This record gives sequence, C-alpha cells and structure tokens, in this order.
Amino acid sequence: MTFRKALLGFALCALAPAAARADEGKAIEGGYEITFAGFAGFRIDFTARFNGASYDVESHAFKEGMLKAITLAYDGRNRAWGGFSPQGARPSGGSLSLMISGKPRTWLAQYGADGSLHETHSPEWKPTPKDAIPDDKKIGSLDPLTAVLVAGMRGDTACDQLSPSNDGRRRIDIILRKLRTETPAQAGIPNAKGDVLVCELYSKRIAGEFFDAPEEAESKKEEPMYIWLARFDDTPFRYPAKLEAKTGFGTIRGKMLSFTERPLTEDEKVAMRR
Repeated sequence: MTFRKALLGFALCALAPAAARADEGKAIEGGYEITFAGFAGFRIDFTARFNGASYDVESHAFKEGMLKAITLAYDGRNRAWGGFSPQGARPSGGSLSLMISGKPRTWLAQYGADGSLHETHSPEWKPTPKDAIPDDKKIGSLDPLTAVLVAGMRGDTACDQLSPSNDGRRRIDIILRKLRTETPAQAGIPNAKGDVLVCELYSKRIAGEFFDAPEEAESKKEEPMYIWLARFDDTPFRYPAKLEAKTGFGTIRGKMLSFTERPLTEDEKVAMRR
C-alpha cells in the first residue's frame, strides 16, 4: 500500500455528504487530516451545498507539514454538480484541477443520461495506445467526487459497493466491503450517532496512465485500507471518520477534523440556480 493509493482511497470516500433535506438549502463544511508514520501529510477540506433538487460540492486536497517539505508539491481541487430524483443522484458534471510540481492540468466531464461522458482536457492529453482509456471503459464512470456522492446515498449499505472512478487519465474501481459494526466508543469516534460501519477498501486498475508497476495497482494481495463510516447529522448518510492503511514505511491514518452545517447564503442560492 502506497501513500498515494491511501490518499486516493480516502479522498474518494471523504465526501459522502447528506442529500436529505436538500429542499431546506444548506451547506456542510468539513475537513480531514491524513498522517504518515505520525507526521502530517495531507489535508482535505470540503464544502457541500444542497438547494432544492440540486447539489454543488467542492473539495480541496493539499500537502502539509513534513510531507510537503520533502516530496513533490501537490494541490488538487474537485467539483461535482447535478440534481436529485427519487431514483438517486442525477450527475450533470464534474471537474478536476491539479497542480503537481508546478505543472497544472484540468479535466472537465459532462455526463449524459445514458452513462456517456463528454470530456475536455487542458492541456490536451495525447496518451500512447497502452495508456488510453477505451470508450467502453468510460461509460458509467464518474469523476472521484461524483462517484462518492452517488455511492454515499446508500447509507447503511455504503460498504457494499463498487465505485467506477475516472480522473481523466486513470480509470479505477474502488471496492468497499463491510467487515463489522462498532459502537462510537469502540471506534474511538465519540461524536458519532449510532453504530459505526467498518469497511475494507481496495482499488482495482481498469485502464489509463499509471506510473507504478502493474501488480501494485492490481492488488498483489496488498493490505487493504480500513475505513470507519459514521453518521454525524440526522440523515441516514454516513461520512468517513477514520482511515488506517499499513505500508512498508509506516501506518497511514486519516481522521475527521471538523464537521459543521449552516444555511446557504443568498449568494450561494443564486449561484446554484444558474
């Protein structure tokens, strides 16, 4: 298990915000910290806005502390927007904006009702044949944030799912499996409401541009990540509260730092109606 994969797994699960009571118009703001061998590593902040039958969610992942000082610079932003129906989410689009070692790249995805994907890369991406994502592998895939929003509505079945994720250059499946439930005291999450789900998480490479050895991403029967999913509001949806993943260099741990709800501002309501 590498730090990059653990960050990816937690980032993909770090936003399962509540879609219930969206008609009231509210925003949820929160943050997560990820440490490596006891040292500060990554921070993930998010704001999720819900108004009527619409959602607009933004996340920001960035390095901090010692990891920022000794490794490549990284700053990533993900946005997802769309609507709701009785059948669940109706994603309209998603975007990624990444800055890695001073090199920017953006990816805009627009989703069709039939699962089709229209994408725009900047700069233009010209992969080699072996790194290209075939069109049939793109169908039904979603940007990381949208994939989590869709899956997060499953509440108590959040651990029994496969999320097809696509960041424009890499297509992977995130596979969650339920292990057990714990009380808030057992889980070490005293502010959780009700029981806490404990899941194991694996990633599976599907297609695209990868820089690690093939067997690394194909679960060379690596140690899984473990994620604790808890309720923090009066909706049925669950949020990641903790993460643990063992690597050859130490244990990666993630935890929720903050979780707040507030009414939407008038400017936010107007922006969401556009």
